[in-house]
Amino acid sequence: MVPLRRVALVGVMKLFDVAAMTAAYAVAALVASRGSIRGFDHFLSVNLLPFAAIVLLWHLFLQLAGVYESKRLTSRRREIVGLLQAVAIASAIAYLLSSLFGVGLVGGPFPLVFFATTTGAIVVSRVLLRRLLAVLRQRGRNLRFTLIVGTNRRAIAFARDLEERVELGYRIAGFVDDPGWEGTRELERTGYRLVGAIKDIPDLLRRGVVDEVFVFLPLRSYYEQGSVILGQCEEQGIPVTFPSSLFELKGAHVSADELGSGPVLTMACNGIEGWAAMTKRVIDVVFTAALLVALAPVFALVAVLIKATSPGPVFFTQERVGLNKRRFRIIKFRTMVVDAEQRIRELEHLNEATGPVFKIKKDPRITPLGAVLRKTSIDELPQLVNVLKGDLSLVGPRPLPVRDYEGFDRDWHRRRFSVRPGITCLWQIGGRSNVSFERWMELDMQYIDTWSIWLDLKILLKTIPVVLRGTGAA
Repeated sequence: MVPLRRVALVGVMKLFDVAAMTAAYAVAALVASRGSIRGFDHFLSVNLLPFAAIVLLWHLFLQLAGVYESKRLTSRRREIVGLLQAVAIASAIAYLLSSLFGVGLVGGPFPLVFFATTTGAIVVSRVLLRRLLAVLRQRGRNLRFTLIVGTNRRAIAFARDLEERVELGYRIAGFVDDPGWEGTRELERTGYRLVGAIKDIPDLLRRGVVDEVFVFLPLRSYYEQGSVILGQCEEQGIPVTFPSSLFELKGAHVSADELGSGPVLTMACNGIEGWAAMTKRVIDVVFTAALLVALAPVFALVAVLIKATSPGPVFFTQERVGLNKRRFRIIKFRTMVVDAEQRIRELEHLNEATGPVFKIKKDPRITPLGAVLRKTSIDELPQLVNVLKGDLSLVGPRPLPVRDYEGFDRDWHRRRFSVRPGITCLWQIGGRSNVSFERWMELDMQYIDTWSIWLDLKILLKTIPVVLRGTGAA
């Protein structure tokens, strides 16, 4: 059961965020109307219902993004980054809906003022709330007493971490484990208390103040005990937390959900799940749609030049391997002769790339115009259509031809298919064809393990000078 204080706090946060969004909208609209109070009055009278719908959708998105979930164990930096990402995409949605509904006063400086005002108000409020809660917890308020089951090194390290971070408000009620093994003897030397054996847990929960139980027992040898402990805590309404390190997975993160008739735990090995994936997808669609409109004259000119300089179609399509190894047809401007695919086998001996990839710097199949299109990466532009369709993202591991994928001989290389492939990536800005296949795969793993919206923006910005220089193009 969620404590009443937590429910009240979340309610206040939601009201504040809606008020902050409304105030920011008003400020941005006033700036856009050059401070005309009369203009703003008219705006309110004409756009009240659309604005109410925008506020509701704004609130729903922030809730879906996990903004109101408990952040007690989340670092301040991680919470702020998450807030910035959520507010950024929520602001973009509000602006797009305003334009779609024909809401007035959203031109000129409106988007920038709205985003800056909203972000500033919400981030500052969360920083101040964190500080207030930290002060209260340091003074003995808003505490959570926890019982730690297990006395191994991970359990002790976890307890020390909780004690060092006083602002989290956790207090160690004691350790529970079967006495007599090396771990309990080690515990005695640390100064922590062993308050009972595993069989004593129900009694300890009955008699003591315990808000949460953390279980650090080895899963393999204590599976049955873990199940019993979970049931005992459930009977008394006390939450239980199992650390993901219990499963000894290096890069996985755990999420809880419901499937069918009961809860399930999901171990995911990439960082682009849930609302983060939704945010990335919205950004892809918005930016891609704008780029396709802006680049329409370029598409028309390139199409005419291709038809005028070599026989064959304007576009080249090829089957590629995408998200979770789903296959799709990628679209590019044709830069090679029509029978290029059929000639790969006769040119295998000229392959200059390491690993299963096929690359030739001076490929005889490339047309004169095609060489220019490849050097400038203009041949990649039709892939924006793949982004709109959902086959690609703007940023992600480059999609490989089926031939190259079938040459993979290591399973860790295949983790690159756990995220949606993209038009540009770390490999693209790190040398492209000048990078070895092994290093290419390492860069893909680095992208997956360290992904964030800011990393995507950084890659997009760095792609521009790389394309202009034609670095590593082949």
